[in-house]
Amino acid sequence: MALHLAFSPCPNDTFVFHALVHGQVPGAPPVTVTYADVDVTNTAAARGEFDLVKVSYAALPWLLDKYELLPCGGALGRGCGPLLLAAGDQAGDARAGRALAAGDLTGATVAVPGERTTAYLLLRLWSADRPPARIEVVPFHEIMPGVAAGRYDAGLVIHEARFTYPRYGLTELVDLGAWWEADTGLPIPLGAILARRATVDARQAADWVRDSVRRAWADPAASRDYVLRHAQEMEPEVVDRHIGLYVNEFTEDLGTDGRAAVTALLERAAAQGLTPPLPPG
Repeated sequence: MALHLAFSPCPNDTFVFHALVHGQVPGAPPVTVTYADVDVTNTAAARGEFDLVKVSYAALPWLLDKYELLPCGGALGRGCGPLLLAAGDQAGDARAGRALAAGDLTGATVAVPGERTTAYLLLRLWSADRPPARIEVVPFHEIMPGVAAGRYDAGLVIHEARFTYPRYGLTELVDLGAWWEADTGLPIPLGAILARRATVDARQAADWVRDSVRRAWADPAASRDYVLRHAQEMEPEVVDRHIGLYVNEFTEDLGTDGRAAVTALLERAAAQGLTPPLPPG
C-alpha cells in the first residue's frame, strides 16, 4: 500500500524527499506525493488527509492528536527566518518607514502566507505589545507582487524570498528570525514532518526520511532535475542557496537545540493565548 506524502514544491523539500519518492530508500513503501504550499498542508493535516506531511511548527498544537512529530526532515536553522517587507518608496518615506520598522502596524494591511504558519506566529509574538495590523492571508507567490503593487502595506515572506525580494523593489523592515535568535539564543523552527498515528510507525518513518536526507547529501546531482522541475522558475543559483540554507544538521536530526527551539516557540505562543497548550511530553 502506497504511503501518501505531502510537502511543498520548494527546493529544500524536493531535495530531502527525492530518494524516498523515487523508491531509493530500502524498506520504505511506495509513495504517492501531493505538492502543496504549507498553508494547504496545515489545513489538510487537521483532517488527517496524509500519512506523512510537512507542516508549520506553529500548527503542531492542533495536529498532535492525529500525528506524531518526526525528529528529521523538517526546516529549522539559523539565519533563515521570515522577513517583513515593504515597498521601497514606502520604507524610504521617513515617517512610514520608522513606524513600520518600529512595529507600529496601526492601520497597515499586512499579507501573510497562512494563519497557522510559523512566520505569522513569529510576527504575532514580535508585535505582541504593539498596535495590531489588518491581516490578509495571501498565497505565498502573490505576496511580493502585491506589496510592490501597493495592494498591501507590508508582506511577510519565507523561503527563497530572502534572496529575491530586491527584484520587486522591496525593503526589509524586520528579520523575524534574527529577532527570535537574539531574543532566545535558539534556532528558528519553521517546518515539521509529521507521521499519522493511525497509519504509520513513526520510528520507521523517521528512518526512511533520515535515509532520504543522507542520500540527497551523498549525491546532490541525483535529485537535480527533480528539484529544478518543481522549483517554480527559480534560477539554479537561488535553488542552491535555498537548499544550502534550509537543509542542514537539524534536517538530519533536531537534536537538543532543535527540540528546545520548538518547545520555546510553542510554550511562548500558548502562554500568550496564540495556540493551544502542548500536551504533556
